[in-house]
Amino acid sequence: MPSESLYDTSKTYYQNLQEGPFGSFGSGKIYHNSGEPRYDFFGVKVYAPFGIAAGPLPGARFVKAAFDKGFDIVTFKSVRTHEYPCHSVPNILPLNIRHLDPIRTDEPIHPKNSFAKPLSLANSFGIPSSEPQVWQPEIKQAFSVLQKGQAMLTAFQGTDRGKGQQAFIDDHALGVRLLKEAGARIIEINLSCPNQGNAALLCFDAITTQAIMTAIRQYSSDIRLLVKITYFPDQAQLKEFVIRVGPLVDGITAINTIGCRVVDAAGKQAFPGGADRSKPGISGHAIKQAGIDMVTRLAQLRGDLGLRYKIVGVGGVLDANDFKDYRNRGADIVMSVTGAMWNPDLAAEIKAAL
Repeated sequence: MPSESLYDTSKTYYQNLQEGPFGSFGSGKIYHNSGEPRYDFFGVKVYAPFGIAAGPLPGARFVKAAFDKGFDIVTFKSVRTHEYPCHSVPNILPLNIRHLDPIRTDEPIHPKNSFAKPLSLANSFGIPSSEPQVWQPEIKQAFSVLQKGQAMLTAFQGTDRGKGQQAFIDDHALGVRLLKEAGARIIEINLSCPNQGNAALLCFDAITTQAIMTAIRQYSSDIRLLVKITYFPDQAQLKEFVIRVGPLVDGITAINTIGCRVVDAAGKQAFPGGADRSKPGISGHAIKQAGIDMVTRLAQLRGDLGLRYKIVGVGGVLDANDFKDYRNRGADIVMSVTGAMWNPDLAAEIKAAL
């Protein structure tokens, strides 16, 4: 695994946005597809059912760099209906953990000194966003670089400003409308930001999620709609979510990062700031088994309930074997963040193993 990421962890988010991508992603080496694309990504034919999930691609330059390295499906980082600041540095820390128990998220995890295999990370950004007047032209520019066999997913993060449920629902409907104005037709709604605190994750509120998806469908019936969820410890709660939301969406992405306590050697919060940084999102190798478990359960529920949503598997995909494990458990599409960030050849390696 290359030691240099497309994201420079020593720089701020805004420096990365202006100066990145870094590492081999910034080089001129381009992967060339051959033949005809044969895998379906929500109506778009791609060469491989593999891509980069929401997070590390905040601008058109990043999107083009990912396409150039052979990632056929890329996700433009989650945007909001308004400007929203990023947390202060550090935003990414490597972790000294091999396997995360998704049930025991209060047990402390410690950072380590290097980004070494098996790579697991703690992430604390807060889902920053520019205002729509900035990100709409950027998304349009990103769409302009698409070529045969490539697809771009756009992601949205709703904001609860304390004005009541209807205002929160309206924020999502507005966000989708703004994305559509920028050319988006495949849209993922993030229901699982760890910065909100695990108990408050929107995906655990199936009734509100159902109301949001219903409102989006009412005004945007022509889009392919996905939702991104976290790990559900409770099977009955997951089943209720699927019963209420599954018929309204085209895809379910699982999993997002898992919020856990990360502390330094002295036991202090590793990411300085308030309570919203006390449980940063854990990604990479440590959450693979949780991701596999969720994909397996979503596939079983899809069959049991006679639903047709596609499953996008995410979490700990660092090599071709990880990709195959997700596909074998029922994922229609597989995506990576940590693995893709540190290995620009990951898509090429997976395509060679298909």
